[in-house]
Amino acid sequence: MLESGLDNSSSLSHSSLPVDPVPSDLDLPIALKKKIPKNVQKAFGDPRWKVAVVEEVKALKKNRTWELVTLPKGNDHVEIEALRKILAKEFEVKDLGVLRYFLGMEIARNKNGISISQRKYTLDLLKETWMLGCKLSDIPIGVRHKIDLAKKGDLVDKGRYQWLVGKLIYLSHTRPDIAFAVRTPRKGLQFGKHDQFKIEAFTDVNWVGSIEDRRSTSGYCTFVFGNLITWRSKNQNVVARSSAEAEFRSIAHGICEVLWIKRVLEELKIRIHPLAMMYCDNKATISISYNPVHHDRTKHVEVDCHFIKEKIEQREICLTYVPSKSQIADVLTKGIPRENFENNVDKLGMIDIYAPT
Repeated sequence: MLESGLDNSSSLSHSSLPVDPVPSDLDLPIALKKKIPKNVQKAFGDPRWKVAVVEEVKALKKNRTWELVTLPKGNDHVEIEALRKILAKEFEVKDLGVLRYFLGMEIARNKNGISISQRKYTLDLLKETWMLGCKLSDIPIGVRHKIDLAKKGDLVDKGRYQWLVGKLIYLSHTRPDIAFAVRTPRKGLQFGKHDQFKIEAFTDVNWVGSIEDRRSTSGYCTFVFGNLITWRSKNQNVVARSSAEAEFRSIAHGICEVLWIKRVLEELKIRIHPLAMMYCDNKATISISYNPVHHDRTKHVEVDCHFIKEKIEQREICLTYVPSKSQIADVLTKGIPRENFENNVDKLGMIDIYAPT
């Protein structure tokens, strides 16, 4: 009786519950092998492939195999692969995967963006110059320190001097505060994501700062999307007779840099705000730039003045006043107090990329 009951129950169960046979054409492991789409568009045009993709993604999420993230703009894997094949036909190339170290520069990626550092390069340089054990300094150069020619009689190894200068120039590619390398070799530039699609520039000048020839030192730095892109510190070619004259030359150089960056971004088809912001801490220079008044004191800088005014009227730049405390380019023209220096270094986007999070 028991066996009979079980048999009847089993029979009843199978007969009462409808079972839909799975058509052979929906047997995905077999059906999908018959014809593989050539691209993603064709794959998503087939409902069977859609089902397969959804099920696969669900399994990956459930098992925590992968972490799904938003695909960055311009990171099209199909286009990247096509470009790689084109380059491989013309040149001998080797795909080394994700970039981590290149020409002495260490590249690190995190959720905030990409960082570039020359930590190993810096430490090697300190070892080669026997400076690892030197006393540390809080600022790269004294506030009242003036750079002058070497005194007569000072013996200098010309070859080693040129070698060291070349090394430091290369190091400055990631270190606007070059002298900080002795104290903080792990620092580097951080390139993060920002919502402000515009160009900003800071220009400053140290009038007659050179003891040797009394030429002024110009400095400027430019930011694209909030990230430091270019910077420069250089003596002007001629002696400025007034601080306003030196400021005009510095601003003109900064404008040329901004225009060059704009052209590069346009060629790359990157959209930006057409009006670039330029910050200066000299109110007199800004006033004359918007309303040129030519007299004996400004006659010799008319070319720079007209150039600046033209770019303002063409809505290429907007020249704005910034207090000296907030003038980031100040660090590129002279020695400044420790507090101001550290604030400017932070605004330049310099961080310790190896610091624990």
